[in-house]
Amino acid sequence: MNLVDLSYLNINCRTSVYRNLSTPELIEEAVMRGQGTLSDKGALVVHTGKYTGRSPKDRFIVKQKSIEDKINWGEVNIPIEEEVFDRLYNKVVDNLSDKELFVFDGYVGALEEYKVNIRVVTEYASQALFAKNMFRRLEDKQLEDFSPYFTIISVPSFKAKGAEDGINSEAFIIINFDKRVVLIGGTQYSGEIKKSVFSLMNFLLPLKGVFPMHCSANIGEEGDTAVFFGLSGTGKTTLSTDPERKLIGDDEHGWCDNGVFNFEGGCYAKTISLSKEKERDIYEAIRFGTVLENVVLDENRIPDYNDGSLTENTRAAYPLDYIDNIKENGVGNNPNTIIFLTADAFGVLPPVSKLTKEAAMYHFMSGYTSKLAGTERGITEPKATFSACFGEPFMLMHPAVYAKLLGEKIEKHKAEVYLINTGWSGGAYGKGKRMKLSYTRAMVTAALKGELKEVSFTEHPIFKVLIPEECPGVPSEILDPENTWGDKEEYMAKAVELASKFKNNFKKFKNVPEDIVEAGPVENCSYVEMGIAASK
Repeated sequence: MNLVDLSYLNINCRTSVYRNLSTPELIEEAVMRGQGTLSDKGALVVHTGKYTGRSPKDRFIVKQKSIEDKINWGEVNIPIEEEVFDRLYNKVVDNLSDKELFVFDGYVGALEEYKVNIRVVTEYASQALFAKNMFRRLEDKQLEDFSPYFTIISVPSFKAKGAEDGINSEAFIIINFDKRVVLIGGTQYSGEIKKSVFSLMNFLLPLKGVFPMHCSANIGEEGDTAVFFGLSGTGKTTLSTDPERKLIGDDEHGWCDNGVFNFEGGCYAKTISLSKEKERDIYEAIRFGTVLENVVLDENRIPDYNDGSLTENTRAAYPLDYIDNIKENGVGNNPNTIIFLTADAFGVLPPVSKLTKEAAMYHFMSGYTSKLAGTERGITEPKATFSACFGEPFMLMHPAVYAKLLGEKIEKHKAEVYLINTGWSGGAYGKGKRMKLSYTRAMVTAALKGELKEVSFTEHPIFKVLIPEECPGVPSEILDPENTWGDKEEYMAKAVELASKFKNNFKKFKNVPEDIVEAGPVENCSYVEMGIAASK
């Protein structure tokens, strides 16, 4: 039965369009169509085929006069001509004419004044369930006069012809701002839907003076709010999940004058090596209604989270209310504390350090963490990884735009900013040891409770971050990373090596205010040599 008119998209479906089906109905439709199977706990397990992760080289933005001077064009935000989009769009629409379609109508943005109504149109019931889990849901009465601001069309079965269609491969993700459409084809990986919507918010909100953030957020009993930035593997999910604080959201938020608000209504958690002991909340959330992507089941339909044979990027998508201790309205106050997380495998950054506003903007634009040695054959040293704003693939504007918003928020709300290294101490990866989680938690707790505000700080000679002389629950001797290395000269050499990588990465940013550039690390050899001499 047709429950929604899609003619505004030129989709004149000759079969059925199912709108906002219930979770049991969507699961039933997905299983009946062979789109997934049920696990022992009732989660819908789907395999996404060739594409088990995002395809960044296949993401395009239609180049239009309305946005041309606002997009940070390049290898991340690849331009495409409107004629190419139109031809491909018409092919997709023709392809959909004889298909049964599933529609999810909902919104993103927990604050009413900044929410954006979205519609997801897909040929897969499993992707409709994904959208239902990930985005914010409406009551039946609210759906009566619903009008989408943006529509996401996902057609995994439609394979493009690459260069013949004016793109790079069979897969494509194309954002058209004038037509308010995201067109996705050739890939069943549902993360493309989620991240396309995040990309939209990252463009729309700065135009309203709102700071969009790729971060998690939580709130204490006194209303004290914190946000956690960090790339994959830095501990963002683990450290923002705190039994003494309510979770606002685990991935995408906005920061306006009234506080922080979650974009989404769900979580898209990695499940590789998941265990009940280490991440109980995620483990318990994987039940009836959850979508499990590319997880292998054993003969009893029990998920084997240690099996990465399909991909290391196994995922679970579930509603936020599947976990305990959440802030149900998805809104928090203006943050008192901002935490940047990095897993420094070079072992040279302090385990906790305070950042000035300018240093915070520098490290935010840098978005540093490191890939470990041993992840690829022949790699024996850790590899520095930089992702601007801790989420460069989803930031449509220049990183300086977002950094400026961060600086304004820090100054206006007097937020304290800390850089916490969850990586190595006493040596680089392979020699040193990873920082104990108990110590890292103690550092986070001290930052959140304001216990670092009154202690004395010492400036690091190379990175210029401020190292506390003491931190409750943490041995003082490990706070200065140089003290944990047996060979001080080796420490300084490794620190200079990483500082050079920061400097080289930052050169790509043009016209950045000098005070932000100067807040980064130094490479003054004589200064470093003085530090080595003093340490001997």
